[in-house]
Amino acid sequence: MLTAADILATVEEQRVRFVALWFTDITGLVKSVMIPAGELENVVENGSHFDGSAIEGFARVAESDMILVPDLSSFVILPWTSGEDKTARLICSICTQNGDSFIGDPRSLLIKALDQAQSMNLRFKTGMELEFFLFPLDASGQPLVSANNDIAGYFDIPEDPIRSLRRSMLAALSSMGIRVDSTHSETGSGQHEIDFQYDDALRSADNILTARIALKTIASKFNYFCTFMPRPHVDLPGSGMHTHQSMHDAESGVNLFADSEGEYGLSATAQFFLAGQLEHARAMCAVLAPLVNSYKRLGTSFEAPVNVTWAHVNRSALIRVPSTAPGKEFHTRLELRCPDPTANPYLAMAVMLQAGLDGILHKMPLADPMEETLMQGMPERMRQIEVLPHSLEEALEALSNDDVILSALGPYVSDRYIAAKRQESDEYNRQVTEWEVRRYLSRF
Repeated sequence: MLTAADILATVEEQRVRFVALWFTDITGLVKSVMIPAGELENVVENGSHFDGSAIEGFARVAESDMILVPDLSSFVILPWTSGEDKTARLICSICTQNGDSFIGDPRSLLIKALDQAQSMNLRFKTGMELEFFLFPLDASGQPLVSANNDIAGYFDIPEDPIRSLRRSMLAALSSMGIRVDSTHSETGSGQHEIDFQYDDALRSADNILTARIALKTIASKFNYFCTFMPRPHVDLPGSGMHTHQSMHDAESGVNLFADSEGEYGLSATAQFFLAGQLEHARAMCAVLAPLVNSYKRLGTSFEAPVNVTWAHVNRSALIRVPSTAPGKEFHTRLELRCPDPTANPYLAMAVMLQAGLDGILHKMPLADPMEETLMQGMPERMRQIEVLPHSLEEALEALSNDDVILSALGPYVSDRYIAAKRQESDEYNRQVTEWEVRRYLSRF
């Protein structure tokens, strides 16, 4: 565990000139306050005061004075900085002037949810598969968004400079302590995936926050644009952020989802957790798939989920139970497939956890899995199965009527989040698209 003395010594030894204090607004965009390295000791002791009145969803002007409180365990030196620009980074939680956690801070909301799990002797762990596109930049620095950017297919070896770019991405992540299992080409032209190692949910959320900045920064140095937009082109598949989840005994670390003797290879705890997430899936979508564009992926893109179902093999199911080899039951986990990379990772983890805990607390019964063969042979049951929202507007309506997910966000964040997202949806609905002009202008 890093101490303040450790960090100050590293800053001096490595000749760090600046420290970036990172936090997020409710939508998940990274905000930053930069301080000279000489101010770090004071900030570690007293926090950094800032005006939050203009931050999305944070506060009215009368409530604007806030304090950034750095998490010392998040200290890293940003590997793309050097010399006179050498910069370190600390991720911060947000407090009010009297030292209380700010109710609008997404990171604090996740910490609160994790504390609730801890009180039940539960420890929530996650691992994400982060998909993204790399588009070359033109002479003016604009991304060339196309369905024909490179010829690498699923798991193919891309040509340079993509190979070198991906190696640099992995090296940057490694230098910041972010552990990666692997990276590979995805199904779309110019689409890639990085799979992160399993970790505690808070650290996983911090890692996703960091990775989104790191990958964009490294890509730009190779004259490429990295985007996590869920569906950047009509002729390309969507990008998801499949999230693997498991619950562990807080003291022993034992995976509480694993039971080789249990039905489906899942413990009762895992089945309750899974049932809870299915119960609240439609409401969670407003947080896990948070953009208008997210719904151009869900239900239409390759293997993106449509139905609120679970399965072992069926990759179109909302939640999949990956198989585990004999003797490897400690890897038992649930893969939630609707999140995309634009989700605020703190709010996403918080709602996933609270939905699952609700299933555990109420011992919710789990429906049978729906594999593809069953789906084809049971049309009557398929008509009874819920489907995920078809639009952000529909997802927000589901969220507005789900007390458990609203509680996970808290009244302050939920009110402001829903208002911000409804504004986004309304603005989209007012647009006149190129498709409409081509379709209607000369016909009528």
